[in-house]
Amino acid sequence: MSNILDCAIVGGGPAGLTAGLYTTRGGLENVTMFEKGMPGGQITQSSEIENYPGVTGEITGMDLMMPWPEQCQKFGLKHDMSEVKQIRKDGDIFTVIKSDDSLIHAHSVIVCTGSSPRRAGFAGEDEFFGKGVSTCATCDGFFYKGKEVAVIGGGDTALEEALYLAKICTKVYLVHRRDTFRAAPNTVKRVEENDKIELVLNSVPDEVYGDAMGVNGVKVKDKEGNIRDIEVPGVFVFVGNDVNNQTLIQEDGSFLCDVNDQGQVIVDLSMKTSVPGLFAAGDMRIEAPKQVVSAAGDGAVAGIAAISYVDELLN
Repeated sequence: MSNILDCAIVGGGPAGLTAGLYTTRGGLENVTMFEKGMPGGQITQSSEIENYPGVTGEITGMDLMMPWPEQCQKFGLKHDMSEVKQIRKDGDIFTVIKSDDSLIHAHSVIVCTGSSPRRAGFAGEDEFFGKGVSTCATCDGFFYKGKEVAVIGGGDTALEEALYLAKICTKVYLVHRRDTFRAAPNTVKRVEENDKIELVLNSVPDEVYGDAMGVNGVKVKDKEGNIRDIEVPGVFVFVGNDVNNQTLIQEDGSFLCDVNDQGQVIVDLSMKTSVPGLFAAGDMRIEAPKQVVSAAGDGAVAGIAAISYVDELLN
């Protein structure tokens, strides 16, 4: 089997790009990143980044990510604009199957395919996404400083983000379809005791509305069908994330490596999975903070670990 890659990187967001930078600069000579679209990942959709260390002033997610691919390619990272359908392992060799069914072989693989915030599915959600509808309070909460916002959801993330937003905003309407929360009891207690958070229970979002400037409010419907109009410029949706783990699903429906109940890849502190030579970094791993700086850190750690693995395997 000739021309085996030292490392195949699947996904071209902050984790994948940083993994590419570290593996190539660290001595692996044959490294390819598979990313069907433009590199950069989810963050390229953000209108403003204020919390990436060392980057001051107004910058969009697209502008932040723009120089990354060029920097990586300077050290020899190749970019294959293909979609990866599946990753398999036979003996010590990984097989990366592209969407056109062509096969690439590699000694190691770093999977950085991320996750996608789940949409709640109400009217106007897609139309106003990025213009008042958000799935990241850490990214966008500051834009609503001194204003009122609504949070949709009832799990740990929704409640934690509501508490985070309550520190910045004058009021947070927490809209949940049940009258009890499925979050940690301590978090629920803190939410219930927070004067800035108003619970809107047994209710679901019916429609987000606004104009060319963005969101003006959200209409919520209770169990009796009554509509309440909540006038807010920001609506944060936290109804879960779908891990993009499709590439790891094998012919028999099992996963190539160990995953948890949510489909997140189980890794150790070196981003190693349960399969030797397979690493996972960024939003698809367990306990991911879903921040660019963390994803980049994961990519660096995975890259360093992949170099060690390949060196040991081949020498």
